[in-house]
Amino acid sequence: MIAIIDYDAGNIRSVGNALQRLGAEYELTADPARILAADKVILPGVGNAARAMENLRERGLCELILGLRRPVLGICVGLQLMCRDSDEGPVQGLGIFDTRVRRFADSPDAKVPHMGWNAIGNLDSKLFKGLEGGSFVYFVHSYYPELCPDTIATCRHGEQLFSAALKYEQFYGTQFHPEKSGSVGAAILQNFLAL
Repeated sequence: MIAIIDYDAGNIRSVGNALQRLGAEYELTADPARILAADKVILPGVGNAARAMENLRERGLCELILGLRRPVLGICVGLQLMCRDSDEGPVQGLGIFDTRVRRFADSPDAKVPHMGWNAIGNLDSKLFKGLEGGSFVYFVHSYYPELCPDTIATCRHGEQLFSAALKYEQFYGTQFHPEKSGSVGAAILQNFLAL
């Protein structure tokens, strides 16, 4: 069973629908016992990182997430909360990934937010098994994680090269939305389920 952490952070329905299409059993929950009993855990997220972090703290889920010993996937804001800190707020994150989340600079060739399909490269993880660099995935974000040793995929928006995905031990994160990324996203979710 996969636990989708419920902390009022958006995109929960689309993540659930994507898992359902893959035939995966999942539960939306904020119950620590149910999260601890799950085989895999997903921390989704859309919206403001500061508010999302506050919601996690109010539900007493920060220490629980840090203590998980099974595969965990953060999506979009979920990934950003797993980073050290973010300029959006500013906010202190969980510190799983030792990198900072920055806001894209406004520029004529790169609109903010970064929204739509973009290619990812430098794929370096079982999460991308069967996929090639240049695969297109769907992004919706104004903030991005900087490159760091935990980077397992990159993307370029205008002049900015950033971490499209991160991994540290059993923790994974995608800045893009695999649940909205068609067959490539389905393959990534299937790879996560197979970990």
